[in-house]
Amino acid sequence: METAAKVLVGLVAALHVYILVLEMFLWERKPGRELSGLDAAMARVTAPLAANQGLYNGFLAAGLVWGLTAGEPTGPRVQIFFLACVLVAGLYGGLTANRRILIAQALPGALALAAVLSSR
Repeated sequence: METAAKVLVGLVAALHVYILVLEMFLWERKPGRELSGLDAAMARVTAPLAANQGLYNGFLAAGLVWGLTAGEPTGPRVQIFFLACVLVAGLYGGLTANRRILIAQALPGALALAAVLSSR
């Protein structure tokens, strides 16, 4: 179960790196605009806000990678903390911004968190 938990944590970290790239570097291009549903003018205006969000997603990814590379007892504790942050961010985003965030961010975070907790 520990291996499955680590794989899920790694996938959540990779997802947040992907979100970082979309929000920080591709927001005004086709992939970012498809994600946001914004036209070119609104994407340009909101690009600084999206970049800020992307940076925070990068911090989540960095924390998860730290949790994967740190030894006992720090590693699992760090994973739990950052997965809880992912879950809270996903729930908040899903309830306030776009319901798709519940599936795209909160669900993977919850599954990984459950796996880490059950492997302890």
